[in-house]
Amino acid sequence: MRSDLTPKARIRDAALRLFADDGFDAVTVRRIAAAAGVSPALVLHHYGSKDALRAACDDHILGLTEALMPTPEDSASATSSPAPGAFDAAVDAKLGSFADLFPDDSPVLPYLRRMLLADDERAREVLRGWHRMTVDLLTRWREAGVLDPGPDPEVRAALLLAMDLGAVLLRDPLTELLGFDPLGSGGIDRWGRDAYSFFTLMLTDPPAPEGRTP
Repeated sequence: MRSDLTPKARIRDAALRLFADDGFDAVTVRRIAAAAGVSPALVLHHYGSKDALRAACDDHILGLTEALMPTPEDSASATSSPAPGAFDAAVDAKLGSFADLFPDDSPVLPYLRRMLLADDERAREVLRGWHRMTVDLLTRWREAGVLDPGPDPEVRAALLLAMDLGAVLLRDPLTELLGFDPLGSGGIDRWGRDAYSFFTLMLTDPPAPEGRTP
């Protein structure tokens, strides 16, 4: 655990790791406090309850994943399609950000796997948030003339989520199958580039110069 974090952030990170390892029900406020090096009273001071702390963990993950989502502004203005080079540069930036946000010892991805397996109402609420975020992203790309999400963006968003979250759920067997960890520092570049290559199938063609037809 990083020593330069605030006590509130240390509590959150300790909860992320314990929830990931043992499940939400098995972890107590006292255990979280001990792992964070604070008193149980300080945990409750910052978060109010274990349920509220779990909600804070979920919100933290939502914020991290939102920061990784490419946007029209990453590679083009809202009125023109991006050049392939600009899109590739945006991909490089996002893959670098993933490695920074989720180092190999990060508890976030194991926590996310535990959350998905729990499949309780809180987990479904987070999934609904991701889906809304993805639909909004696809809509913005379409309005910018960047990509075509197909006739049913809500289904397309769900398919993209299934691909991303499936990698989290199947991380261990995928590592055995491929010979590298697709979400680890040594494999995310290879995995991510192919994922973005698949994503680019939705990109629209750049507009033809004036006076010329495609």
